Amino acid sequence: MAKKVVVAYSGGLDTSYTVMYLAKEKGFEVYAACANTGGFSAEQLKKNEENAYLLGAKKYITLDVTQEYYEKSLKYMIFGNVMRNNCYPISVSSERIFQAIAIARYAKEIGADAIAHGSTGAGNDQIRFDMTFLVMAPGTEIITLTRDKALSRKEEVDYLNKHGFTADFTKLKYSYNVGIWGTSICGGEILDSAEGLPEEAFLKHVTKQEESLLKIEFKKGEIAAINGEVFDDKVKAIQKIEEIGAAYAIGRDCNVGDTIIGIKGRVGFEAAAPKLIIEAHRLLEKYTLSKWQQYWKDQIGNWYGMFLHESQYLEPVMPDMEAMLTSSQRHVNGTAILKLRPLGFETVGVDSADDLLKSKLGEYGEMQHGWTAEDAKGFIKVLSTPLRVYYGIHQDEER
Repeated sequence: MAKKVVVAYSGGLDTSYTVMYLAKEKGFEVYAACANTGGFSAEQLKKNEENAYLLGAKKYITLDVTQEYYEKSLKYMIFGNVMRNNCYPISVSSERIFQAIAIARYAKEIGADAIAHGSTGAGNDQIRFDMTFLVMAPGTEIITLTRDKALSRKEEVDYLNKHGFTADFTKLKYSYNVGIWGTSICGGEILDSAEGLPEEAFLKHVTKQEESLLKIEFKKGEIAAINGEVFDDKVKAIQKIEEIGAAYAIGRDCNVGDTIIGIKGRVGFEAAAPKLIIEAHRLLEKYTLSKWQQYWKDQIGNWYGMFLHESQYLEPVMPDMEAMLTSSQRHVNGTAILKLRPLGFETVGVDSADDLLKSKLGEYGEMQHGWTAEDAKGFIKVLSTPLRVYYGIHQDEER
C-alpha cells in the first residue's frame, strides 16, 4: 500500500518539486494542502489546484485558516502593539505557525504517514513547521527534500522541466512572501548590510499624492470602523486599511534581528496595514490606559511577539499572556486619527469617551483643580526624600 503524505503546498518551486518527486520517484499518495492565512488570492488558489494535479498530486485542498489566524494571533499582536525590534510587525513569519497547525490537523484527519514541507536548512520556517508537526502530529514522518538533499534552485527547476512541468520559476533578484500582515522581501540588496532596497524591489508604489485622514475606531482594542464604515469582519477591516495605506506606499522598512537558529537575519518588508493599525492603537492606548497598564502591557507584548517569532506559540504561557492583553483592552475604546501622505504618516489625536486626558483634576501645564499649591510643595518634598537622604550622606558625590 502506497505511503500517504501531505505536502504543505504553496505553489512555489520547493513545494512543487516536493509534490512531483514524492509522487513520481517514491510512488507516494500525495495530498497537496495549501493553508491560506490570507496571503493568497482566489486566482492564485485556483492556479495552485491546477498545478498540484499536473505535478502528480492525488488530491489538492485549500485549508482556509484566515479567521483563525486573526482570532488566535493577529488580535493579540494588535493588543500588544507587537513590533519586533520596534520595527517589524512579524509579518508572514507569524502565519507559518497557523499554516503548520492546519496541515497537522489535516494530516491526522486523513491518517497520513508523513508530512512534507519545502523549507531549507538556513531559515526559521523549518523550525516553525517541524516543531508544530512534532507536537501536533506525533509519530508522523517529516520529509524535507530541499533541506535534506541540499537542493539548488537550478536542480529543482531542471527536474520539473525534464518531467514536463514548465511553470516559470526563473531566478529572480528578489523573493517575496505575501501575507495579510505584510509582505517580506529577501535577496538583492538585502544581502549587503550597507545597502537599502530600491523602488523597484517593492510591490506597492505611490498612487496617491494628496494628504488624507484615516480614522480607525476601536472597541475593546479591536477595529470596529474605518472612516465611519463599520466592519464586523476584522479580516476585511485589515484588508481595507491595507488598501488605503498601500496607495501611499506606507510601511516600507528593513529589519535586522536574531534568527531562531542563531545567525543574524535581514529582511525587507512592506506592511501598510500593520504599521497603521498598531500606531493608531498605540496612540489610543496613550489616552485610555494608566501608566502601569501601559508599562506591563508593553513587557507582555514584547514577550508575546518574541515567543510567536521563535516558534513558541504552543508554549502553555501564551494563553496566560493573551488573557492579560485582553483584560488590558477593556477601556481601549474610541477613534484614533492619522494623517497619511506618500511614504509616511503622522498621528493627529483621538476621540474617546475613555480619554483620561479629560480628567477634571487638572490640565497639564495649565491649572490644577484636585490639589492646592501647598499639596504640590509637600508632594515634591516627600518625593525628594530618598535623594536627600543619599546625597546628605554622600556629599562627595557630584553629578
